[in-house]
Amino acid sequence: MSTAARLPQFVNRLSSRLPRTVDVRVRRLAVASLIGQTLLVVTGGAVRLTASGLGCPTWPRCTDTSLVNTPEMGIHGFIEFGNRLLTFALAAVAALMLVYLWNLRKERKDLFLLALGLLASIPAQAVIGGITVLTNLNPWVVGLHFLVSMALVVFATLLVNRAFGRTGRFRTVRHHVLPGVMRPVTAAVALFSALAVMLGVVVTGAGPHAGDADAPRNGLDWDLFSHIHAVPAYLVTAGTVVALVLVILRRIKGACRSAILGLLAVTLLQAVIGFTQYYNGIPALLVAAHMLGAALLMVAATNAWDISRSSPVD
Repeated sequence: MSTAARLPQFVNRLSSRLPRTVDVRVRRLAVASLIGQTLLVVTGGAVRLTASGLGCPTWPRCTDTSLVNTPEMGIHGFIEFGNRLLTFALAAVAALMLVYLWNLRKERKDLFLLALGLLASIPAQAVIGGITVLTNLNPWVVGLHFLVSMALVVFATLLVNRAFGRTGRFRTVRHHVLPGVMRPVTAAVALFSALAVMLGVVVTGAGPHAGDADAPRNGLDWDLFSHIHAVPAYLVTAGTVVALVLVILRRIKGACRSAILGLLAVTLLQAVIGFTQYYNGIPALLVAAHMLGAALLMVAATNAWDISRSSPVD
C-alpha cells in the first residue's frame, strides 16, 4: 500500500485515540498553557533585569554563526536563549492542545479557537522579540512584547475556566446568584488592571532597567508616570473592596467568593511590592516580583470578571 493510501488510515487511528469529551488531558494542557505564559513573563523580566537583553545580539540566530548561545557569551547568552527556548515549549503545548481538541473542534469551538489563538500568537511574539533585539531594545517595542504576553495570560485564563466548565456556554459548575452590580464592578476592575499594566510599561520604559547598558530609554519623567500608573491601581483596589463587601453582605460562596478573595490577595501584594520598590530605589528583584504580580493580577481580574459574567444575577 502506498504512503498516500496509508495516510488516511493513520489519521483515523490517531483521531480514534483523541478525546471526544473535555477530559483530564485537555484540562492539564490548559493549565500548562497558563503556567507557561506566566513563566514567560518571569523569564522575560529576568532577561531585562540581568542586562541580558542583547545576550543573543541578533535574530533569529543567537549569533551570526550559531542558532544557540555559545559558552563565550556567558550567563547573559544563556538567559536570553533560555527565554527564546521557552517560546518553543509553549508552541508545543498549544499545538498539542489543538491535537487533543481535534474531535471537539466543532462542538467546543470556544476551546479550539482559544487554543488556536495562543498557538498563532507565538510566532508573532517571536517576531516582536526579534524586532526588540534588532532595534537595540527600543523601550516601546519591549513594552509591546510584554503587553502581548499579558494578553496571552488573559486568553490562557479563559481557556482554563472553560476547560474546567467554570464559565462559558458549556458551564458545568453551579455558581451562586450574584447581585447585578457585581458584573460591572468586576468588569471595571479588569479594565483598570489592564490600564495599570499598560502604564506600568511606560514607567518601566523610563526607568533604569533597560536590559542592556547601551539600550535607550523613552525619555519620559519616571516619577511623574509612576504616580499616573498608581491611579488605576488605586481604582483596582477600590473596585476589589466593593466586590468583597458585596460578597460579605450577600454571603456569596463558591467560585465567585474564591475569585474575589484571590483578587484581593494579589491586589494587596502588588500594592506592597509597588510602594516598596518605589521608596527603595527600584531594586531588580522587586521589579521582577512586580512583573510576576502583574501577570497574576491579570489572571485574578480576568477570572473574577469571567465568573461574574457567567453567574446568575438577581
